[in-house]
Amino acid sequence: MGRLKNKLLAKLFTKFMGLAAHAAKKIEPVAEGGVVPWAPFTKSLKSSTVAIVTTAGVHLKSQTPFDMEREDGDASFREIPSDAPPHSYAITHDYYDHSDADKDINIVFPVDRLKEMAGAGVIDALAKFNYGFMGHITGERVEELMKKSAPEVARRLKNEGVDIVILTPG
Repeated sequence: MGRLKNKLLAKLFTKFMGLAAHAAKKIEPVAEGGVVPWAPFTKSLKSSTVAIVTTAGVHLKSQTPFDMEREDGDASFREIPSDAPPHSYAITHDYYDHSDADKDINIVFPVDRLKEMAGAGVIDALAKFNYGFMGHITGERVEELMKKSAPEVARRLKNEGVDIVILTPG
């Protein structure tokens, strides 16, 4: 029953944006560590490696789907190779209407657009790996996300030499 309720709410919030805005006011933001320092980007796009990190629930069909049964979400991530075939993607996320993204993954995971940009020389390269999260995280899962999953993905991106990360929501 919980998943059906989530999908119904996602449809309602998509159709009635004011309802979504009202519900969002009830969510307390999580702030830790103070102000994020400004770090100007000085490298040229043409010499930059770009990765995608999405909270849209994107993963490969061959990977374990995100756990939609947990009321406080799934703080884990999925490593998604850039060379995965177009038909290999799936979206597991009940908290937004992803029917259009199911038809064209680039709406929430612009992998093909970044490949085109690399081919045209606009960017140097698309990172070898991109990362998918399920963006509905609350309660105890927030700490797991902030102390375990997110730092691990940041470490992996840094080790791969990624210069730019595009964060896409769901």
